[in-house]
Amino acid sequence: MIPRLITPRLEASPKSVLLLGARQVGKSTLTRALSPDVVINLADEERFLAFAKDPARLRRELNVLDKPSLVVIDEVQRVPSILNTLQALMDGGTHHRFILTGSSARKLKRGQANLLPGRILLQYLDPLSIWELGDAFQLERALQVGTLPGIYLDEVSGADVLDSYATIYLREEVQAEAVVREVGTYARFLDIAAASSGEWINYSKLASDSEISKETIRRFFQILEDTLLAFRISPFQIRRSSRRVSQRDRMLFFDIGVRNALLGLHRHPLPPTEQGKLFEHWFILQCIYFIRARQLPWHCFAYRTDAGAEVDLVIDTRRSLIAIECKLGRSVGSAQLSGLRSFADVAHRPLRSFVVFCGDRPQRFDGGIEAVPYQQFLLDTLPTFAA
Repeated sequence: MIPRLITPRLEASPKSVLLLGARQVGKSTLTRALSPDVVINLADEERFLAFAKDPARLRRELNVLDKPSLVVIDEVQRVPSILNTLQALMDGGTHHRFILTGSSARKLKRGQANLLPGRILLQYLDPLSIWELGDAFQLERALQVGTLPGIYLDEVSGADVLDSYATIYLREEVQAEAVVREVGTYARFLDIAAASSGEWINYSKLASDSEISKETIRRFFQILEDTLLAFRISPFQIRRSSRRVSQRDRMLFFDIGVRNALLGLHRHPLPPTEQGKLFEHWFILQCIYFIRARQLPWHCFAYRTDAGAEVDLVIDTRRSLIAIECKLGRSVGSAQLSGLRSFADVAHRPLRSFVVFCGDRPQRFDGGIEAVPYQQFLLDTLPTFAA
């Protein structure tokens, strides 16, 4: 098992945890590695039916334990009412510690689940990151099949598993949960969402191209977020400036491999037209994974002016801003820094500006803009902001 960034926190914390993450990110593998005393897997149909009929069964099963125990409940969103029993147990002073896993925040919200505020910690588990993969990391493979553990680490049948994930999970399970009356529409939307992943979302254009209403497209994107399959990056809001900036969001699939599988790009070498976009997409995901794994109070934005100046990622750490432009090439020229220079004029906090690229040695340009190899930035530079 590859060690995960959040494992030390799960091991050290005395509090119970709700661990959310999309299917196949490794939640079950991680929780089993913690050597739980009891595992209740609600993905198992027999166990699901038993607890759905009788959520109080949890209390009776725990009554037979004669010592404080670690209890794992998988896919808790399938029986949201079980959280009420957990609250009663915690309020009564239970000595047991619980780790709950879930793959759909939407089901919890829709079921008006009691998320136990103040009693349970919320954690997220994402696909494997560059920090976790270490020497096993290969950029080309990550850009093609993504980094879901069972797919990235299986060079023999990983692509087949990815096919299954894209077709069965995305097209059938999410569709059955959310939009059973709009099967064809939702299937078309997934292809459009995959093609536009990482780009600025123009709802009017997507509606025109797909013949799906803007309101429906907005709702479908929200479903992707709520089922932990996409991230929304908001536009950076500038203060006291005549410069006009885009107010559109960017949406990114949580894993590049899933995005590629929807478009049929995961079995063959990536075309040059896709490589730069996917590198940017992958790099932004790495920063999101880092922030979530460390539970940092940071926020991610993107910057784009109506005149066309762009910055791929802006991270607000509360103390400072980090502006990052991503380049797949091995060299960086001054002409590629216009977006960072534009952003420097409107930044309202201390600013560090970076170009991350695939070269070997860092450089410094006028205005303090730094060009840093992407591995160096992720492994060395980014953690210094969290210190």
